[in-house]
Amino acid sequence: MSKNYKQLFRSQSDRMVAGVCGGLGDYFDIDPTVIRLIFVFGFFVTGSALFWAYLIMMVVVPEEPLASQSVVEAPVEEMVEEEAG
Repeated sequence: MSKNYKQLFRSQSDRMVAGVCGGLGDYFDIDPTVIRLIFVFGFFVTGSALFWAYLIMMVVVPEEPLASQSVVEAPVEEMVEEEAG
C-alpha cells in the first residue's frame, strides 16, 4: 500500500533560521518569502503569537530527511517495487 500524503518538514535547503518557513512553503506550494513576510507581519499584528508558533514549530516539526537518508532507511520491498515498476 502506497502512502500518498504530504508530510511537513523543516527545509534543509531553503532556510534562513530553522527552515520552518521553507518547509511551510514546500508543503503549501507557496514561495517561502511570502510565508516569511506573513510571519513578520503577523508578529506585529498578533502581539508576537506567531513568534511563539515559529519557536514551537522549530522544536516539533522534524527536519527534512536528506536524500541519502531516505535511501538508506527505505525498506527493501519498496526499493524492489520501484525498480520493477
